[in-house]
Amino acid sequence: MLCEKCQAEIETIKCVKCGENIRPLGNYCYLCGADLRLKDSEVEEGDTIDISSRILCSDGTCIGVVENGVCKLCGKPYVPET
Repeated sequence: MLCEKCQAEIETIKCVKCGENIRPLGNYCYLCGADLRLKDSEVEEGDTIDISSRILCSDGTCIGVVENGVCKLCGKPYVPET
């Protein structure tokens, strides 16, 4: 993949789920949501992240997701809106 501005080569990886060449910007594919830390053999067909059911951190400045009552990113407990 080439940079649009300077035409330099940009590092890409192939997503284990959708097969697209993407920039490694995190642990999940920004196109399909697959966990990029998994190997091809660990990915099951139909294994996708349902982003509509996730609970976002209640701290207004954090971008983490709540799991088991606490934010996976900052560790703060989830406080539902009243």
